[in-house]
Amino acid sequence: MMVSTDPIADMLTRVRNAVLVNKDSVTLPHSNVKEAVAKILAAHKFIGSVEVAQGISGKQLVLGVNGAQVTEIKRLSKPGRRMYTTADAIPTVKGGRGVVVISTSKGIMTGNDAKKQRLGGELICQVY
Repeated sequence: MMVSTDPIADMLTRVRNAVLVNKDSVTLPHSNVKEAVAKILAAHKFIGSVEVAQGISGKQLVLGVNGAQVTEIKRLSKPGRRMYTTADAIPTVKGGRGVVVISTSKGIMTGNDAKKQRLGGELICQVY
């Protein structure tokens, strides 16, 4: 098992690769942040399902990507260069057809939810 310095980027890459080769599901190590991001992607129909399973070496996150609607998935804030934004400067993706995921003081949410609550935070990723 390889240790990743950016587990969210690893998750997004696994989803991107699984969609490209028409896999049914992706299994990856569990974390609360990855689970929250995956649930947002599932709520907006970018991926199918999100399940937490008990694996041999701890919890595993199983993402159903069969029929996923991901055209582009991109990590915005990286460990070497963090990207923060205010509520007024939250970007829109493809004229509102995509989703920006933001980590705020009230938890992980979409850019639209953060704008409604007047919250800024760290830009995690954008999906279209």
